[in-house]
Amino acid sequence: MSGTSVNIWDLPVRICHWSFVILIPALWWTAEEGEMGWHMRLGIVLLGLAVFRVLWGFAGSSTARFASFVRGPATVLAYLRSMNSPRDPIVGHNPLGGWSVLALLGAMLLQTGLGLFSGDPYDGATGPLNHLVGVMTADSLTEWHESFFNVLLALVGIHLLAVLFYLAVKRDNLVHPMVTGRRAMPGEAGGMQPVPAWRFLLCLLAAALFALWLWIGAPPL
Repeated sequence: MSGTSVNIWDLPVRICHWSFVILIPALWWTAEEGEMGWHMRLGIVLLGLAVFRVLWGFAGSSTARFASFVRGPATVLAYLRSMNSPRDPIVGHNPLGGWSVLALLGAMLLQTGLGLFSGDPYDGATGPLNHLVGVMTADSLTEWHESFFNVLLALVGIHLLAVLFYLAVKRDNLVHPMVTGRRAMPGEAGGMQPVPAWRFLLCLLAAALFALWLWIGAPPL
């Protein structure tokens, strides 16, 4: 598509996105291979990034904010009905993609949250908050942690199918802008509106401190 190249994704959004792409398979592999030390470390990293992305969804650049892409059911249905009609590309997530983002973030937060309490102390592999719950509760949460990963995988699969659909059917490459941060927009369409760097630093610090606090067992503040 010809047009003016504009910024649509900031660097924090892109780093989070591709970090998730790497971390989810790595977490699966470490669990399958019994590398539970690395599994827990990577899980805390994933949780920290997910928390950062939530904070960035309120304080970040215009296209990173939830308010810019989370729409009600009526808007989503209208978007689906117009899928076959010619339309200019959207700066940021479309109404359907916005809910995909929420679903994936929610699933990652739930999956890592379950992992915090999972494990068996007699095996020596427990989440950092395992000591806060009883053995029976920990066993149940461990089972949920293992089972819910399939839900997360299903959501990832749906996301990948959507990307392939847009590429093959709509002729819209969604991957390239997530790599470069830019895409061509028709006419005088504007790109994302950046925010001051101090917002990024505050969100990063808050997420990092939260992850560290959990890792050391969530001691009373």
